[in-house]
Amino acid sequence: MSHPAAVTLRPATEADARAVADVYLRSYDAALPTVRRAHSDDEVRDFFRYVVVGRGGTWVAEAAGEVVGMMVLQAPEPGPAPAPEQGPAPTDLSQLYLAPEWRGRGIGDRFVALAKEQAPTGLCLHTFQVNEPAHRFYERHGFTADAWTDGADNEEREPDVRYVWRP
Repeated sequence: MSHPAAVTLRPATEADARAVADVYLRSYDAALPTVRRAHSDDEVRDFFRYVVVGRGGTWVAEAAGEVVGMMVLQAPEPGPAPAPEQGPAPTDLSQLYLAPEWRGRGIGDRFVALAKEQAPTGLCLHTFQVNEPAHRFYERHGFTADAWTDGADNEEREPDVRYVWRP
């Protein structure tokens, strides 16, 4: 495998959609063996192809021509403005996944640094409560947990945690 310095972060293209979905599927299954996915592999691939990659905000980590990681940033949802003391609405870091064999090589750190550069108003994300390695990762990068849910609002019906980072 390549050294992390040989990994390039770049915006995803339509041609990357299947590889992005495959990284998601492999990473999810490896990191969350107890969490039932709400969609089949084919549904996930279609979602990434027709929705996620097509709307922009998707980045890939590429090594030797292979997609080894992916991150998705989404602008804040339109709606009521947050309370003034909360500041402007943060960008949603909706997905960050690495191929299992590429974890622990600094790629996730690089993705978070890129996300912070791209999101001057801050970032928010959700991760499942059972994903303790993700909690440690995001807390190490300055995110704080601000909401714990019972999972009623996610497709997996799995309890989750909302994390926020503000500059």
